[in-house]
Amino acid sequence: MNTDVRDSQNAKANLTPSVSVIIPTFNEFGNISKITSAIGIALRDRDHEIVFVDDDSSDGTRTEVAKLAATIPRIRLIHRIGRRGLSTAVTEGMLSTTAPFMVVIDADLQHDEKIIPEMLSFLEAKTADLVIGSRYIEGGGLGSWGKRRAQISAFATWLAKMVTKSDLSDPMSGFFAITRAAFDSSVRDLSGQGYKILLDICASSKSPLRIKEVAYQFRTRQSGESKLDALVTWEYLMLLVDKLVGHIVPARFISFSLIGGLGVFVHMVVLSVLLATGLANFFAAQGVATFTAMVFNFFVNNTLTYRDRRLRGVKEVIFGLFSFMIVCSVGAFANVGIANYLFANSHYRWWSAGLAGILLGAVWNYAATSVFTWRIRKRPNSATNAP
Repeated sequence: MNTDVRDSQNAKANLTPSVSVIIPTFNEFGNISKITSAIGIALRDRDHEIVFVDDDSSDGTRTEVAKLAATIPRIRLIHRIGRRGLSTAVTEGMLSTTAPFMVVIDADLQHDEKIIPEMLSFLEAKTADLVIGSRYIEGGGLGSWGKRRAQISAFATWLAKMVTKSDLSDPMSGFFAITRAAFDSSVRDLSGQGYKILLDICASSKSPLRIKEVAYQFRTRQSGESKLDALVTWEYLMLLVDKLVGHIVPARFISFSLIGGLGVFVHMVVLSVLLATGLANFFAAQGVATFTAMVFNFFVNNTLTYRDRRLRGVKEVIFGLFSFMIVCSVGAFANVGIANYLFANSHYRWWSAGLAGILLGAVWNYAATSVFTWRIRKRPNSATNAP
């Protein structure tokens, strides 16, 4: 009996791989087979699994993963619906495995999978908790990047170093290996914002991490399209804000407030143009300016602040805009009412009463629109790409 139990336990232990490779995907159909083959060759001497975390791709990515998984047992798939973002995808992938060592790599073949064994050797020797694939140390390179993109990356890297207070050469890297213990020490404090999960982990770790860097040459994407755009830059800045002051004020609220400030500028421009051209009296001009600013704020917040909950389709957008305007109208009344009360009855100066009203209105608008306009919705399964 004891022998049978022991044999059963050993069999179960063998089912747990020593290395889990986490690959976030979104419309990477053309790269799935290639990256699977490349990882298999690089880790042929190690017991490993590959976890694809897909954000509801529409190009057949999941079908391709399922096809490979039918013949390669070490391949697993996590299909996420209604959730977007590389950082949260990587986090969910890591939480899904019990492997003691985890590697994060992109599906687009721009990271050099051949250095993974060297990265893992530092973790296995217990000389590092985190090993980063670096483009900026001797032997590394940016491949075919143009001068402008390299300069932007260098500036973003400098900002990241300021926030993490580290001398990492490439804190913006999306290619790294980490121990289970190191990930567990930071996972509860991760912001989950944007695309820079490595920066999030480094800034969130409760204790200093022993870090090594391994050089690699960044390669050119062979298939699919880059997911990086101007919006990712905003998410990156919000991640830095979250790491700096997120324990005091939510980064999403700061984004919402900054966009609200831009809305004030839009309001004043429209108001001044209408009055200067004589197209409307003050009452009508103020109404048009208010409406324009609300529409501006809604669409910019939908694109930036709530990118992970973005409203899509005509019906969603119309109902979202309607609820946003109702909520903000209530906030405007509260703003005016509180400011007037403080100024008239509490001997506040005009500017302090005004600021108090603005703050109250901003908090109300942020909280209420989070609940009524950008609440988390359940989305239907994609009929075009069911695995």
